[in-house]
Amino acid sequence: MTDLGPIDFGELPRDELKAMLEAGERVLETKRVLNNTSDNVVGELLRESTTFYEWNHYPDGDVFDPRSNSQYYYHAHPKDERPGEHGHFHTFLRPKGMPSDIAPAPVPNYQAPEGENDALSHLVAISCDKQGEPIKLFTTNRWVTGEVWYKAGDVIRMLDYFQIDHVRPSWAVNIWVTSILILFRPQIRALIQERDHVVDSWAAENDSADVYEDRDLEVAAECAVSVEGQIAAIRAALK
Repeated sequence: MTDLGPIDFGELPRDELKAMLEAGERVLETKRVLNNTSDNVVGELLRESTTFYEWNHYPDGDVFDPRSNSQYYYHAHPKDERPGEHGHFHTFLRPKGMPSDIAPAPVPNYQAPEGENDALSHLVAISCDKQGEPIKLFTTNRWVTGEVWYKAGDVIRMLDYFQIDHVRPSWAVNIWVTSILILFRPQIRALIQERDHVVDSWAAENDSADVYEDRDLEVAAECAVSVEGQIAAIRAALK
């Protein structure tokens, strides 16, 4: 697990703390409503799937909001690869949802995708246990999701534009994923910054023809998270 160091919530702007708290309350509310029928966000997303296969995207075709150009999917790796994890959400933003001055990073061997909205950026992954509780966040190397590489500062700017604002396949899950990216914003910013540092260091220390396609570097940075712990820290800072 990556050591990001402690988050100093007291140094965060009060407006951001309030937005994080509101997002945390939405996360708790979706959990409460789902619990009323003994469900959770993972089970809710997989409700229409008769069999859950490792590596497959759920739902089929991903979740995409054409207004914000935000996207996510859920999938799982073999259990021996990720002990304690049921699966994880990958979140993205496509170019039409990005600020107009953001462009792909000038990395070696870059080839622009054919579609004008295909140069998507991975934001962060949300790892969940079998109860559907988020247990960690992580960032990845480019090859993992087939994304286009953007500089950390630009990816951090993209976070403000991620929103899934419709009901399919599940309003509760869409609210939950959107809110998780707000609730844990300080950790996500740090993980994105650490991602670039790890990739740059890996390129300098290893004989890699293309660090962004190096299969020996998969997860760039990760950290454990707790919804209840995060909300408690935010409330303490606001007092």
